[in-house]
Amino acid sequence: MSKSRREFLTQSTLTLLASASALAQTPSTPTTPGAPPAFGTSPSVGPEVSPTTFAEAEKLVQFPLTEKDRAQAAGNWRAAMAPLYERRTGPRKVAIADTTAPYSLINSILPGQPTLPAKNEFVRTNSEAPLPATDEAIAFAPVHQLSRWIETRKLTSTRLTEIYLARIERLNPKINCIITLTRDHALAQAKAADAEIAAGHYRGPLHGIPWGAKDLLDTANIATTWGAEPFQHRIPTADATVTERLNAAGAVLIAKLSLGALALNDVWFGGQTMNPWLLEEGSSGSSAGPGAATAAGLVAFAIGSETGGSIVSPSMRCGVTGLRPTYGRVPRTGAMTLCWSLDKLGPMARSVEDTMLVLNTITGPDGKDVACVPSKLDFDATTPIKNLKIGYFPQWMKEAPATDVDRAALAAISTLGMTPVEVTLPDWPYDNLDLILFAEAAAAFEEITLNHQLDQLKAQVPDAWPNTFRQSRFLSAVDYVQADRLRRMVAREMARIFSSGPNAPDLLLVPSLRDEILTITNFTGHPSLTLRAGFVEVSEARSDWAPDPAKPLPKFNPPRRVPHGVTLIGRLFDEGTIARAGLALERHFNVAHENPPGF
Repeated sequence: MSKSRREFLTQSTLTLLASASALAQTPSTPTTPGAPPAFGTSPSVGPEVSPTTFAEAEKLVQFPLTEKDRAQAAGNWRAAMAPLYERRTGPRKVAIADTTAPYSLINSILPGQPTLPAKNEFVRTNSEAPLPATDEAIAFAPVHQLSRWIETRKLTSTRLTEIYLARIERLNPKINCIITLTRDHALAQAKAADAEIAAGHYRGPLHGIPWGAKDLLDTANIATTWGAEPFQHRIPTADATVTERLNAAGAVLIAKLSLGALALNDVWFGGQTMNPWLLEEGSSGSSAGPGAATAAGLVAFAIGSETGGSIVSPSMRCGVTGLRPTYGRVPRTGAMTLCWSLDKLGPMARSVEDTMLVLNTITGPDGKDVACVPSKLDFDATTPIKNLKIGYFPQWMKEAPATDVDRAALAAISTLGMTPVEVTLPDWPYDNLDLILFAEAAAAFEEITLNHQLDQLKAQVPDAWPNTFRQSRFLSAVDYVQADRLRRMVAREMARIFSSGPNAPDLLLVPSLRDEILTITNFTGHPSLTLRAGFVEVSEARSDWAPDPAKPLPKFNPPRRVPHGVTLIGRLFDEGTIARAGLALERHFNVAHENPPGF
């Protein structure tokens, strides 16, 4: 082997065996004192490439080369670029632990942008309704009512837990939302909660409240499967931070809930999770189980996660309330990683106030999730919402996917004393940002992609993760950086909207499933609150999956009535304001109490 990387250029092509042997040695210093190393002088590795290889690759990256360019690129590819893959291809492979996050960090707050809110305050409503006479009515009661009954000992945690367990046994076969039922664990936690409360040790609003976890949230000694065949028997030894915090609050874990495999849509290794309101369609995903179980009254609340719509979409489909917190508010330690710079954990419940009670318990850094930052939570359910400014996009409200329910919500703003404000965004290719998601997700699941364990997943259609992860190996790193720069431009536009002088909105009202705003706000980290605002009629089942002519979706005549929600987008870390506005809209529409027929 040459003692100088520069001298290597003068040698003839080495065999792969000789290259591997050379790479295994410790490089020596150049023979000429002071001569720096040069790019493109590493030992040649990897398969031979030719100008024809580059001609075909150009089609993937949309970057045409001349014949001369191709010849030059092919000539030193094995010395200049192929060694960059050594971490993965060897001989000096380096394993990267699942818990290792990228060195680059996303901070939702831009330089010079004020941080909200200014104080920590949490004031909940103070009303208490009489305890219902039926188990069904108790099961569907919101957390803020259940907690009052448990606190005043009108209802025990054990009774409430047994109500939910009985409902799960009877109703889960209809919707297939439970991956692991934690019956004994739940009854033990409920018994302990009742003993503590009887002894005068009441921990707070979630004490004794049964909940379900999307099955990507680690639970010590309880299977956490990520909904995917390769991890079907995975049993963590420690709790996720969010699990720890809910345990400390006295909440009762009753079930691990389904998610689309590796957090995509609603098909997992046990089949598809269905919508309690319309059993002919999936519950949407990837927080499929949390949406379905909460809507069906099988849990009091659930923890879901969102990377690109996984709380918003099932909340819409199943008619529940979903809160996607600001990126960086809730620690994700012990939760499956899909995309380090996008993943968020948040509550799904049957009322706006419930989501805030849960958020108040799980918020704040844990010293482990490097993306989780200190923040304050300011929520006062009694503060008037009059004079809040609500931004909206006029054209979006006139066209699909907006419905009459969305337009009624816009009209209700003025009725409730808030002020509508028109806002705009540039017409940019926001889907370009998904390059970041696909690249990070493919990195998170590199091992099962390379060893073909992805082939075990039930969903193998073109728009499922297996195909996407394979395709993502061919994305351009340069385009990834450019997408990241576009992400900053988009963040600046959102900052402009929320800081545009005296008419700057306090929050935005948007059609929940408008693709642009789902993409934009997930990438900028803004919080969202999705809540039921009415009902619509559908003549065809809805699906998260791309249309398949061979498998047409069920059609309905007459059309079926299903819930429909709207979404409020808040300023960064200002969940309290969107919750106050959400409470006002929830009371105005008065439709959150209706339950799916047959449940």
